[in-house]
Amino acid sequence: MTYIDGFLAAVPTANREAFRQHAQMAAGVFREHGALKVVECWGDDVPEGTLTSFTMAVKRKDDEAVVFSWIVWPSRQARDEGMNAVMADPRLQPDKNPLPFDGKRMIYGGFEVIVEV
Repeated sequence: MTYIDGFLAAVPTANREAFRQHAQMAAGVFREHGALKVVECWGDDVPEGTLTSFTMAVKRKDDEAVVFSWIVWPSRQARDEGMNAVMADPRLQPDKNPLPFDGKRMIYGGFEVIVEV
């Protein structure tokens, strides 16, 4: 069964196009290293919470949007190998291609698929 990497980040709204371009390029790198699919979503209807919310989780500022992303891998093993290759890929090194957002507030994790319809 497939394996999913999920990501949540706050991106300055002024960097929307820079983020889209960075995500488009990075998606190609992930695909080259075994990812089946990469999805990047710009928050359009993300309500503020009182106890928990996407906005609270990433400490979103007034001039930022929440981005929700996921990568589909064929398996956990493919993900582990692919992610190691992606992290070593020179095209995604921070000194050559910095993130257009504060990566310290990004939340991420790997997920085993238990239902897929």
